[in-house]
Amino acid sequence: MNAIPVNDLYTDPSLFPGLDVYAVAGNPITHSKSPAIHKRFAEQSKQAMHYGRLQPAIGQFTAAAKSFFAAGGQGMNVTVPFKLDAQALADVLSSHAQLAGAVNTLWIKEGKIYGDNTDGAGLVRDLRAQGIQIRGARILLLGAGGAARGVMGPLLEQEPTQLVVANRSNAKADELVNLFTDLANDHAVQLQSRALLELEDQTKTPLAFDLVINATAAGLSDQSPLTINAASHVFVPSSFAYDMVYGKTTAFMQQALHRGARVSDGLGMLVEQAADAFLIWRGVDLSGAIDPRAVLSELRS
Repeated sequence: MNAIPVNDLYTDPSLFPGLDVYAVAGNPITHSKSPAIHKRFAEQSKQAMHYGRLQPAIGQFTAAAKSFFAAGGQGMNVTVPFKLDAQALADVLSSHAQLAGAVNTLWIKEGKIYGDNTDGAGLVRDLRAQGIQIRGARILLLGAGGAARGVMGPLLEQEPTQLVVANRSNAKADELVNLFTDLANDHAVQLQSRALLELEDQTKTPLAFDLVINATAAGLSDQSPLTINAASHVFVPSSFAYDMVYGKTTAFMQQALHRGARVSDGLGMLVEQAADAFLIWRGVDLSGAIDPRAVLSELRS
């Protein structure tokens, strides 16, 4: 793989004879916890595989991914900023990948590259593992970018009573709602869009939410998408606040804690979406052999 336009971090399949080789691709990627997660899944289920990192240069993802698969790579997780590139690369897309508009899991079968998006399913499973009831709930989803779009489908399939998408740009929130209107109708979900500032208006937000999910990147810069007034309308002690950012208590989580609500970061989502990818690659019959919650506990400790 010497000619590949990529920083190959111990992922050349030729270096691992007798092992099926997988990787996570992103830029930057050295911080990724995915290799540790998949290593534990492989140990739990006794799979002969290696999982490494790929850091393609910006604009070089397609060439790097094609070279990886041509060299014998079996599957790939994809993270920022290459999820749209991965969708364009895939020959066959799952229904979730089509709705999400992005791909985070690739694999090769009979010469074709398949793409799926496991983010939403991972979020749903992490919420359930934490005792959160989604069916019949009132949900507020903050943000209307790729992270929000990636989880909309699986959330709607759980049949909450209401799902409100709030974004700084109302137009972008409207666009997301229009995209998922049919699915919402199929599951009898009241789907609405709001501008973030409208959450400050109690006439427009008369009731707090059962579940508030932050799908914006605000937590990376120690900010919250919610103003103080909006937070006072959105959270009550029975609310659950979930931030997709992981590894710290974000400003959004602190707002919820100040109002007595329970909180979670997104590390469980990372582990659960990885579990879905692992089972896609290695077979769903291994679902009883891996323990995502044990891996999550190890990461947290």
